[in-house]
Amino acid sequence: MNKTLIGLALFSILLGSGAAKASEPAFIKTSVSSAFETDFTSAAEKTVNAVVCIKSFSSRQQNPYGAQGGYDPFGMFDFFFGNPGGQQRQQPRQQQKKKSEPVQTGLGSGVIITEDGYIVTNNHVIDNADKLEVLLNDNSTYEARIIGTDEASDLALIKIDAKGLSPIVFGDSESVKVGEWVLAVGNPFGFNSTVTAGIVSAKARSLSTNNKGGNMSIESFIQTDAALNPGNSGGALVNLNGELIGINSAIYSNTGSYSGFSFAIPTTIVKKVMADIRQYGTVQRAMLGCSVVELDAKLAKEKGITAAKAGCLVASVSDMSTAKEMGLEEDDLITAINGTEVHNFAQLVEQINKFRPGDKITVTYYRNNKEYSKTGTLRNSQGNTAITKKGDFSELGCAFMKISAETKQHLGISNGVQIQGLKNGVFKDAGVKDGFIITEINDTPVNSTDDVEYIYNQIMKSGNDERVMFLKGVYPTGKKYYYAVNLENAD
Repeated sequence: MNKTLIGLALFSILLGSGAAKASEPAFIKTSVSSAFETDFTSAAEKTVNAVVCIKSFSSRQQNPYGAQGGYDPFGMFDFFFGNPGGQQRQQPRQQQKKKSEPVQTGLGSGVIITEDGYIVTNNHVIDNADKLEVLLNDNSTYEARIIGTDEASDLALIKIDAKGLSPIVFGDSESVKVGEWVLAVGNPFGFNSTVTAGIVSAKARSLSTNNKGGNMSIESFIQTDAALNPGNSGGALVNLNGELIGINSAIYSNTGSYSGFSFAIPTTIVKKVMADIRQYGTVQRAMLGCSVVELDAKLAKEKGITAAKAGCLVASVSDMSTAKEMGLEEDDLITAINGTEVHNFAQLVEQINKFRPGDKITVTYYRNNKEYSKTGTLRNSQGNTAITKKGDFSELGCAFMKISAETKQHLGISNGVQIQGLKNGVFKDAGVKDGFIITEINDTPVNSTDDVEYIYNQIMKSGNDERVMFLKGVYPTGKKYYYAVNLENAD
């Protein structure tokens, strides 16, 4: 037998074909199955008419696909456009150029969720837009209005005046399995109704380097290798039944374009956020009330934990919290919420964010390697179960007046706005007096009512646990004062 034939014979054995099968060791299991076939056409047909193109217009000119960078925990990660989470503070409006006719500054996608025109998209797709234009798959165009936004989950709800649309069918993101085929539908680079395919690469993926439980931004993504690019943001991630399992939100990339992995917000979070925005105008966010760290082998050895290999180890417990009510203590290991296992911080946050303040949950945890379950009522960041209402700038309880050049010169200040007509509201509750001149809010100079309102709106839509305005200023007498204004009371 020549070398070529030997090579072919070995190749035949490696493939497990022909007579080689008879000589296979007993411990090797060989499966004989038909060729794998997958048909994506049905899922695509069910989805394309439910996905829209969203064009944002603003007088502040930007790249149509937005700024790169910004939210960049690994130095490689970019949102499709805009910089939520890591966005640098906008300059006060008085420092911006006079507004001109709005021009297109952004391009993204959205998903129709009702027949009468409610559409879910990413917050960063519509953030800071002066006008929104929605293009349907049949090329009809509508102007949209913003119903509500949630920066913590990077989701937004908008509405167009239309009837008889083709809403998407929601699927269950918790039942999705790693390795399952999925389709991503959106408008990359403005190419409408583009469909790409991939598999679910991972679930409950956190992209933050902080896993200690201090930041309540929702970071529990579905990771997929379906190709996504700028413009896909806000589009649909669907299973092979054409059911929505996630809203595409981010990519992992050196360049800002697709290079391997993409991330979607699961529908368990999407449904809750959209329902809250429609019903209350803002998201009802429940808090467990403890900070945690993820268990690893080193920590388990240090703490003597042998009963479980994964979970969230309690680092501290807040007063007036659900965790306190349940009797959770430092070094307790949380392993499940309502029977659903939580192996890491991302999974814990995802489970808690399915509920509202006032809902009861059962927490399973280990203490001294013994398993316990306790039930308690979830609370909000203020330690109660009250419904949070949408903030209104008028709740500050005053008007703001420009100050003259003479007053600035007399007081030795270069900018500021003066409080007038103070009435009941959060400013008065904080001890602010009529006539106080605000020079800075949260370290940002202010010089007009627009500046104050802009900062207020940014604070109110942020995902921070505590919403506070830190005022720096001076009274007409020349006495300097500082105030902390709790905007939780502005709801």
